[in-house]
Amino acid sequence: MKRITGAILAILIYSAIVFYFGWTVASWLDTFFSINYWIFGIVWVLVAFGFVIGRLNHSLRLFSIVGSYWMIIMEYGLILFPIGTILAWVYTEQVQLIGWIILLLFVFIFVFGTFNAYTPVVRELSIKLPKKDSKLDKLKVVVASDFHLGLLSNKAHLKRFVRKANEIQPDLILLVGDLVDDDPIWFVKKGMSEVMKQLTSTYGVYGVLGNHEYYGKKIPLLVEEMEASNVQMLLDETILLAESFYLTGREDLTNRERKQLSELRPEKDNLPWFVMDHTPSNLLIPETEGVDFHVSGHTHRGQMWPNHLITRKIFELDYGYKQKGKLHAIVSSGFGFWGPPIRLGSQSELWAVNIKLEDVNK
Repeated sequence: MKRITGAILAILIYSAIVFYFGWTVASWLDTFFSINYWIFGIVWVLVAFGFVIGRLNHSLRLFSIVGSYWMIIMEYGLILFPIGTILAWVYTEQVQLIGWIILLLFVFIFVFGTFNAYTPVVRELSIKLPKKDSKLDKLKVVVASDFHLGLLSNKAHLKRFVRKANEIQPDLILLVGDLVDDDPIWFVKKGMSEVMKQLTSTYGVYGVLGNHEYYGKKIPLLVEEMEASNVQMLLDETILLAESFYLTGREDLTNRERKQLSELRPEKDNLPWFVMDHTPSNLLIPETEGVDFHVSGHTHRGQMWPNHLITRKIFELDYGYKQKGKLHAIVSSGFGFWGPPIRLGSQSELWAVNIKLEDVNK
């Protein structure tokens, strides 16, 4: 009963916000020319609920795209529309000018945010790990997460990743969850597997599941497609690579039945231990268990300012690199995006990590 009440309350609040935004825009447009409020209202509601409508059927994907862009209006309308309303009350003769300024701010957000979303950068990092009995002296690792491959984070965007990753000439590629945007149908239909296959590395390409793979409820299909794309999915598994380091891939935190990290710990601790875990929920656990290198994603660094203030409060490390005892941890903001192809205060990225393995006994 509480869930139903909460859902109804959320819908009512959301509908009230949609009405307020629509009323504000319609009132501004009415200063230029007479509009049909009924037609405007119907279009406005369809756009506002487009994200929900688009998920009813794949044939309604246009609504999903429109709904994704609507999230920009929701995110920044909550800031800009109240300011515009107050200014319009104070400066009643300047309503049109105030409206133009608000519109230009949205245009700036759209243009700058789109550039950040579709222009990925490479973050370079050099760290030192204990060599132990490893046969290697160094490793070059590409780390990327949160591709959300689908309609907007599309095949062209995946090509950007493959090109940049291969230019680094990595020894290892780690794809840390949320590889597709819920449903892998567009990964399949758009032939993205052929692009993913072009990734090259010395010791292979490995991936783990994120929360959105669970939301899509098509994990077997996703795993099958990734394996066909030469991406080995690690589902609560630990493997030995090149007889020189261990790699663990954890199920996402969404899976309440996932194994404890202690259950995935290598039988011997004579080699460096790398762990992929989509959600950086608790770094104390990998530090305590003796993990050397831990990579995550999930947070998007908030994706759109000022959401990073929230992720910073939730996670000990919501973005970037941190050394915690002997643990070296990275949380990426992601190569793709969720919802609108907009990034403000963050940028699409992949990490190039140069790992030097040193004998600590010397």
